[in-house]
Amino acid sequence: MSDPAAAGGEDEVRRVLEAYAAAWKSGDLAAIAALYHDDFTLHYGGANALSGVHAGKVAALAVLADFSRRTGRRLLDIVDVMAGPRRGAIVARERLGLGDAAVEVERLLVYTVADGLLRECWVYDADQALIDRLIGPA
Repeated sequence: MSDPAAAGGEDEVRRVLEAYAAAWKSGDLAAIAALYHDDFTLHYGGANALSGVHAGKVAALAVLADFSRRTGRRLLDIVDVMAGPRRGAIVARERLGLGDAAVEVERLLVYTVADGLLRECWVYDADQALIDRLIGPA
């Protein structure tokens, strides 16, 4: 499989990820959605109802919305944005849960970029067991 990010290189990867991080920090859902490629693929690990590969922008956005609904997620900070010639990553700190049950988690999101848009994402959670409990079984 060829790597779609390799064509644009590190500058394109950094530009797209920084635009995404800025939209996420500002809560601009339209700008966030506009940065997803129509062929976007989301890879969610773990053993929960949202685990698996979600292909296509519509399917991926539905899963992300479902994750937010189930966890009450709130972005606390973009810890770092990293870019290389083939992949980029965002380290995000989020608050999940409601009330006294809320916890802070760190998440690593690894991306490829194609055509100036996010093309693929792998989500790695610092505490996957916690995420699995919050989401619920498959």
